[in-house]
Amino acid sequence: MPITKAAKKAVRQNKRRKKRNVKKKEQLHDVLKDFRELASQGKMVEAKKMLPQIYKSLDKLAKTGIIKKNTAARRKSRAARMVEKGQN
Repeated sequence: MPITKAAKKAVRQNKRRKKRNVKKKEQLHDVLKDFRELASQGKMVEAKKMLPQIYKSLDKLAKTGIIKKNTAARRKSRAARMVEKGQN
């Protein structure tokens, strides 16, 4: 249990931040899931249109430290590769 006033405030801040971060991660998960569904169904035109949205989400999460920079880069690379594989 936090004892000092500052520690109590830090606990409150952490709860708010965690809620916000989890929500953003879930939104990213939903976008990636929709993208994978389109790619698996062979709808590469629609999947390719989703790439900028995926890139934007990943870059924002990496910038704010919710996910790491290399994780964002890896996921962007895999998404792009998925689209390229499907078009060949």
